[in-house]
Amino acid sequence: LKIPTNSPLSEHVAWKYFRDVLLGIEYLHCQKIVHRDLKPSNMLLSDTGYVKITDFGVSREFTGLDAFLTGTAGTPAFMAPESLTEDEDHFYSGRAQDIWSLGVTLFSLVYGDVPFKAPYSIILYKKIRTEPLCFPEKPEVNESLKDLLIKILQKEPEKRYTLSQIKEHPWVTANSTKPLHEPEQHNEMVKISEKDVKNSVEVIPGLDTIALIKLMGFHRSFCNPLRKKRSGANSRPSRSADRLGSSPREKRTTNNVLSEEFLRMNIQ
Repeated sequence: LKIPTNSPLSEHVAWKYFRDVLLGIEYLHCQKIVHRDLKPSNMLLSDTGYVKITDFGVSREFTGLDAFLTGTAGTPAFMAPESLTEDEDHFYSGRAQDIWSLGVTLFSLVYGDVPFKAPYSIILYKKIRTEPLCFPEKPEVNESLKDLLIKILQKEPEKRYTLSQIKEHPWVTANSTKPLHEPEQHNEMVKISEKDVKNSVEVIPGLDTIALIKLMGFHRSFCNPLRKKRSGANSRPSRSADRLGSSPREKRTTNNVLSEEFLRMNIQ
């Protein structure tokens, strides 16, 4: 969902997606990770109809009970009031920041736009810090949803709802008829071994290497197809042959030669 939009989600669809994101954020926090840039454009819908959280570019790992952050990170319209400062001596809760972003995300899904807007960042920051939360007249939504948004989008992080409180809210549980249960092993810490770390990065051959291998298959030879043949049995290869034409007039790059070879293959 792109924000702003004139076609926001229905309240029921927003409810379904919000529950998925809520469990996702809870899982991240259990794994000692704060996302810091939660918003609709960082969510993807899977083939099975579940919402997945993406883009961990500014996320942060932490130890202990919470991540104590400094400075600003993320998308301004989704940032919590307490994070809108460049003071390096000012610390704020990473968990509470994610919860605020979760509230702005829910607001955006239902109303099609963020609750606080301004053309310049400095004005936007002031609005987020000082202006009260207001609800558009359209679309009409359940009063229970408005109550949840008010409790999530509290300016003071100490008064802001926690994830456990959000999970038990009547709007989230459909008045206790559909309680939100986390999957099995949802709260277990994932252990990462040295082998996992080593296997996390895979070296991918360069395009020129792949092209060279394909050319060898085309020529049915393990010899370098770009190397010029010797003129005689005892003759030595010239430098220009080894360097693919090193004189200023005949200088050619490997990529140029590969392109010519591929073109010739396609013509044949």
